[in-house]
Amino acid sequence: MQIYATLENNIYVEMAIATLEKNGIPKTSIYAVPLDNRKEDRKLFDGLHKSDGTSLIDIGIALATAFSVIGTSIGFELAWGPICWGLIFALIGFVLGVAIRLFTEKVFKKRKRLLKGKHPEVILIIDCEKSTTALVENILWEHFALGIAKVK
Repeated sequence: MQIYATLENNIYVEMAIATLEKNGIPKTSIYAVPLDNRKEDRKLFDGLHKSDGTSLIDIGIALATAFSVIGTSIGFELAWGPICWGLIFALIGFVLGVAIRLFTEKVFKKRKRLLKGKHPEVILIIDCEKSTTALVENILWEHFALGIAKVK
């Protein structure tokens, strides 16, 4: 029987392997595979078939609405009239809102992601007898396994 487990790449992986060896699982039956982290940054603009859930135009739409109301009310006293000035102010508000959103996504969210950090994970593959499956599972859970799967 094979048991697959994912763990964060820290001292608990070594402790889990040592505990498994102490409980009779031979070293040749334990296989550890470290996973690589993503090297490239996420794309800022969404594609047609995938989205990250953040919108770049939400602040732009809100500011376009607010600025168009202000532009329309000012436009009653200006030469081009309320419609033209409302559209001009709406465009200015939209561009300003998108610029604010781009700035926050590029600067503040990037800093937050860098501070948070992502730790690489390790996949442990353990060959064991069916009678020791419960023991191996308990050892892995005690050493903070993220997930466990069994294959017969």
